[in-house]
Amino acid sequence: MTRTVWVIARRELRTRLRARSFLLGTAVSVAVLVAFVLVQTSLFTDRHGPRVGLLGQATAIAEPLKDETRARGLVVETTTIRDQADGTAQVADGTLDALVTGTPSALRVLVRDSVDENLRGALTALVQQEVLRGLLATLGDDVDPAEVLATVSDATVDVHAIDTGDPARGQRLAVALVVVVLLYTSLLLHGTMVAQGVVEEKSSRVAELLLAAVRPWQLLLGKVIGLGVVGLAQLSVIGGAGVVLAWATGVLTIPAAAAGTLLWGLVWYLLGYLFYAAVFAAAGSLVSRQEETQSVLLPVTSVLVLAFVLGFGLLSRAPGGAATAVLSLLPPFAPILMPGRLALGVASGWEVAVALVLMVVAVAGLAWVGGRVYAGAILRTDGRVRVREALRGV
Repeated sequence: MTRTVWVIARRELRTRLRARSFLLGTAVSVAVLVAFVLVQTSLFTDRHGPRVGLLGQATAIAEPLKDETRARGLVVETTTIRDQADGTAQVADGTLDALVTGTPSALRVLVRDSVDENLRGALTALVQQEVLRGLLATLGDDVDPAEVLATVSDATVDVHAIDTGDPARGQRLAVALVVVVLLYTSLLLHGTMVAQGVVEEKSSRVAELLLAAVRPWQLLLGKVIGLGVVGLAQLSVIGGAGVVLAWATGVLTIPAAAAGTLLWGLVWYLLGYLFYAAVFAAAGSLVSRQEETQSVLLPVTSVLVLAFVLGFGLLSRAPGGAATAVLSLLPPFAPILMPGRLALGVASGWEVAVALVLMVVAVAGLAWVGGRVYAGAILRTDGRVRVREALRGV
């Protein structure tokens, strides 16, 4: 039995992997991903320098700050701020990248989440220069070099952040949304391929010849496994190329987290594919013409589209919300939502375990029901078959 299933799966693998459409689709997907990463790289490269607001006595460092940052390969824009509240509001809404206050020898920096390291280094250098001038002016000839060096090295800027959350959250969200798009596209594409393959074999009467030698569940299982491996290979190539390229170009500074997300994405792709493939195959077996395929697949594809829309919206706005957590546990939505929540680091261990258990149970149940519908409808070519009739015909 295992050999029979493998022969059918190998046939699907050879047919699909050698198909020009598969190779072209994979190449185009990788090219689109490369273009996206390069555009992001260009945006990061061409981005203006940090916008720095100077308040009170800190306005005196405007020119020295520009000179110091220019020496470090960074161009800053300085603006004089008249009011502390106004400066804080501009930092909060992103108009300013940093607000600098205090005296030149004791600068304080307010940022939204994190400060540019080159900017921090430039401000620290200015503070140390000012402290050194003060020490040399007050100590006169009686100067202890060790004491001066110790005092100067201890002088740093005082940095405060409005938002103390994860500084890499933006990258995590981008990775999560890319994974959601890839999973949705892969599940929809390869699920539809399963249904179209079933309809093609049924309409051409090839299924009748095959079922003379194998059982219906063997034919169905071989087809599902073969196309599943094709989808897994394609998703691995596209996702791996994206992670490597994003890391190499500097767009992605959390390659370990992205690689972990890709691995989880592959796991959830397999579970999601097995969940939906059984339904796609059963739906395809109900009709005998390719023209009828879209209508019979509409309920299944609608669920996938709903999962994608909800996943994209909820992960962008409320990844840690109660609604997002509940939906990510339910089998129809888990393959889309759970990998995204894992990428954002908001899914707990027990939630992942519960989602996996529910998914496995749902896959087993749908495989049993889908197999019965497939077996009862695959040989009936006298028009569209109802699900109830297919179940009775087994």
